[in-house]
Amino acid sequence: MDRLKSIEVFVMAIRLGGLSAAARDLAMSPAMAAKHLNALEQRLGATLVNRTTRRLALTEAGAAYLDKAERVLTELDEADAEAMARSASVEGLLRVSGPAAFGSAYLMELVTDFHARHPAVTVELGLNDRVVDLLEERWDVAVRIGRLADSNLVARKLAPVRMAICAAPEYLERRGIPRSLDDLAAHDCLGYTLGSETGATRRSFGRDGTRPVAVRGALHANNGQVLAQAAMAGMGLVYGPRFFVDRAIAEGRLVELDLGVELYDLGAIHAVTHRTRRPAAKTRAWIDFLVDRLPGMARDW
Repeated sequence: MDRLKSIEVFVMAIRLGGLSAAARDLAMSPAMAAKHLNALEQRLGATLVNRTTRRLALTEAGAAYLDKAERVLTELDEADAEAMARSASVEGLLRVSGPAAFGSAYLMELVTDFHARHPAVTVELGLNDRVVDLLEERWDVAVRIGRLADSNLVARKLAPVRMAICAAPEYLERRGIPRSLDDLAAHDCLGYTLGSETGATRRSFGRDGTRPVAVRGALHANNGQVLAQAAMAGMGLVYGPRFFVDRAIAEGRLVELDLGVELYDLGAIHAVTHRTRRPAAKTRAWIDFLVDRLPGMARDW
């Protein structure tokens, strides 16, 4: 019997709740599906499932084997998809979701260069700080920033994210330079309403956010660029990803501050796709392009 097909029958039978359902999904007869499962158990010398008239129940050996078998099939699917994507033509509509401020500051430049390399691709760029549902809303790929929660998404790390806390020179002349966490109580802190670590009433310091500090400020917003502009206008301290403020720091419009404590580790920038959707050539080309370009852009962040 085909060893890989036998593994596939076993995995699908558990996923779908029976050999008959697995047989239908794999376009074979129930008898053939049973032969594959029997052959797999004979080759392993172990019983993987206990069969009843209504369902299949995993044995201890079966549960351990299922975990590894699913990973093997997933990796094989991904390898097939990558090979097919690389050999296929890069064309069609590519729907890319990304954060609003980061997208307008950096993704547009990348889209321009990507289109020059792949002129047969039309890009639809959706910029929104809401976490979109890739499958339901039909996005091919999303760029996401921060620590990713466990999910059915396949993530590719693109670049690390460093944090910064800074203010305009005029603000610092007027209010003084904060040099410790205790000093923040005497300053206006601009709050990012979508992030608990940099929110309206609290800042988190320390790599894992273990040093929270209560703060106050005159402006709270759900957009990092707005907060950076407010900081440049002298409204207060801005605390967030350095890519929001790196150009202003380089031009002297903002001053980066040192409070003598490690800043929160926000994580990284990722490209994510849905696990159940095989990336098309256009999607694979876009992700490879980001992997090639973003680390260089991120060196100054």
